[in-house]
Formats: sequence, C-alpha cells, structure tokens
Amino acid sequence: MVFTKQSSKEGGSAAPFQRVKTYLSHELSCGTWLPGQLMPSESQLMQRFSVSRMTVNRALRELQAEGLIDRVQGVGTFAAALHKVSSTLSIHDLQEEIESRGHRHTAQVQLHRAEAASPALGEQLGLPAGSEVFHTMILHLEDDMPLQCEDRYVNPLAAPGYLDQDFSRITPTRYLFSHTALRRAQYSVHAACATPEEASLLQIEPDTACLIMVRRTMSHSQVITLARLVHPGHRYQLNGEFNP
Repeated sequence: MVFTKQSSKEGGSAAPFQRVKTYLSHELSCGTWLPGQLMPSESQLMQRFSVSRMTVNRALRELQAEGLIDRVQGVGTFAAALHKVSSTLSIHDLQEEIESRGHRHTAQVQLHRAEAASPALGEQLGLPAGSEVFHTMILHLEDDMPLQCEDRYVNPLAAPGYLDQDFSRITPTRYLFSHTALRRAQYSVHAACATPEEASLLQIEPDTACLIMVRRTMSHSQVITLARLVHPGHRYQLNGEFNP
C-alpha cells in the first residue's frame, strides 16, 4: 500500500500524535483494515505525517491500549481481533460474566426461526420490508435463576450461518463476536415492565420493574443485529467507572 505525505489541511492544528491516531481510528471505523489485517508500518506513517518515530509510537500505544490494534514486535501492526474491538464497545458475553462469578450459565431457546421483516424492523436492520430476517428468543439463567430474556433479530447478510447454531450451547453474542466484523453499537436503556411473555419466562410478576436494553450493532457497511435484553431489576445491575 502506497501513502502520500499528509497535506497541511488533513491534520489541522491537532498535536502530531493525535493527527496520526485520529487518522488510524477513522480508517479502522470505515473498515479500511479488517480484523487481523496488516496496517501501515511506522516508517510509512512517519513519512505520511512528517513526524518522528516517537510520535507514531505514542499514537500506536494509545490505540493498542484501547484495544483497536495489535502490535507484534518485528512483524508489524494489525487491526484488532473481533473480540478486542467488541470489548472497547463494552459489549460482553453474558455467559462469560456469569461464569466469571463462579456460577453456572444455562440457556433455554424459546424461538429459533426465519421470518419476514415488518417495515419498522426492516428499517432498523437496513433491509427492505418483507426481507428474510433471523429471529431468536433465549432465556438465560444463572444457577437456574432466570436472569435475562434476549429477543434478537439478525441480518442474514451479516451472519448467514446464525440459525445453524445451537444456542443452548453457545450464546448469540459469542457467535456474532466470532463471525462478524463488529465496529459500532447503539444503546437505549430504560426501566419498564416486561411483556406478559417475558414476565412468564423470567418468573416475575407482570408489574415487576425491569432493566431493558435495546442494542443495535453494525459493521462498517451494514447492520448486524437488533436485540432487546430484559433483566428483572432486582436481579441485575449495570456497573461503570469514571476516571477523570
């Protein structure tokens, strides 16, 4: 791959390392380098931005700390593996979370089929109304206690083998981490009551407050999945950390 020197407009007044980092972050988000693909060398970046090796190294160190790239001494810089990109989006596999607490995860598949997309669903998935979509509903349990009801639609163009999986053995999240080029996610989190079907599966009263997350994930070119995740409020909490 051949690179030209950076124009005076390309980086603006940002610090030199930040110009390099911004450029690489943008190209990664656009899918210029797919997970595992070799990226520009330090020498190429030094030439492109007319900066020192120390400056390039700082940009690469920060991208590596954020999980967006892998660096192999003597080999080069690579776009991060899918699970590392996903972790920077704070999307976690529920099975791994449960097992990290020393508890047992089980899953009960309630629905597993192909359907025709409604106009509203097709718009969310970037597909024409009536297009085939994959639909699963799975109840996740922690030590036999219902913890999450997962209602998920998947774009077949992004994950054509989705319905071939046994989701009592592998979670949809883990499968999609491994088989799609996840780049972005959108979240909506609110407190509300579950639907009657969800309440029955979760073994809660219909008026029980639940934490409901609606999450849409995308690759650089298409929507991958739309999921509604319902958790009984007294059994689940979201944790975060702020480091100013």
